[in-house]
Amino acid sequence: MSPTAQAPSTNRRAVFPFTAIVGQEEMKLALLLNVIDPKVGGVMIMGDRGTGKSTTIRALANLLPEIDVIAGDPYNSDPTDPDMMGNEAAQELPLVVKMKVPMVDLPLGATEDRVCGTIDIEKALSEGVKAFEPGLLAKANRGILYVDEVNLLDDHLVDVLLDSAASGWNTVEREGISIRHPARFVLVGSGNPEEGELRPQLLDRFGMHAEIRTVKEPALRVEIVEQRSDFDQNPQNFLEKYQPQQKELQQQLVTAQQLLSAVEMDYDLRVKISEVCSELDVDGLRGDIVTNRAAKALAAFEGRREVTVDDIRRVITLCLRHRLRKDPLESIDSGYKVEKTFNRIFGLEAAGEESTTAAANGVRQGVR
Repeated sequence: MSPTAQAPSTNRRAVFPFTAIVGQEEMKLALLLNVIDPKVGGVMIMGDRGTGKSTTIRALANLLPEIDVIAGDPYNSDPTDPDMMGNEAAQELPLVVKMKVPMVDLPLGATEDRVCGTIDIEKALSEGVKAFEPGLLAKANRGILYVDEVNLLDDHLVDVLLDSAASGWNTVEREGISIRHPARFVLVGSGNPEEGELRPQLLDRFGMHAEIRTVKEPALRVEIVEQRSDFDQNPQNFLEKYQPQQKELQQQLVTAQQLLSAVEMDYDLRVKISEVCSELDVDGLRGDIVTNRAAKALAAFEGRREVTVDDIRRVITLCLRHRLRKDPLESIDSGYKVEKTFNRIFGLEAAGEESTTAAANGVRQGVR
């Protein structure tokens, strides 16, 4: 058994608690499901400015329980998983320390070297060692990588991020020298549609797509403003007030991660999910796979071993709306199309009539 120690304590800046965030249920659900099963493939959050996207993502990272890492390892390697360790960590008996789940903010002007890491060619040639300076992908391993304004990021960099997120590894090659290290993280991108869309090929690579809007209800807006004011005036008191809910949700996530592998989905439900994807003319099979995974993660989150139709209903729009082909002449919202097709194939037309009518009238409804 490896010796365990505590990482050096630092005075951390207070982070707004996840359980205190009002509204934006769709975004919160998508983030939680990705934490339970990172193979869902990340979240793209599109919506208005000032709707709490960054606050929510930082709150989620702060909520998660501490993880065991190998002391001094630049890749936050898991001491119990030799297959996902950096080379240096795998060669010696490690000292294990605990650390918060890493949350890495990718700056908009980041270069490929800053993201992937660099190899010091001169040192490699003169001293015969692979002198590698890890980048942001190494720092984000086993954590969350957040890219604000992802629609303004260079397409090549987005490709690199998505490839690493999908494979769990980052490879850097320079002048015939190759370095490979673990880079397994939940990729979260956000953006404002007014500032440009992401290419469909890249958008399809995100597992889920959450749309968020500014809260319209005056009472809710007042509640959000008051909460923020309370937090800013006395962060410690505010955090203590929400500590029980934070602990409860943290434990719920841990239990869900342990339960996930035991969750089953009936064959008929899997067929109907694929029917919805086929009917909507979704390219490829990513939509089918992600919907299956997200529905299982939701069942695990609620402590169940069997996926229900309601689980699928709550995740399918998040998983498919960004995979539909855009028709510039069509004014119908893609989320409404997914919901309508789901209701028909699952035989829920009557139940979905009210919400689909609301959607057709332009009312965005959050995931309940």
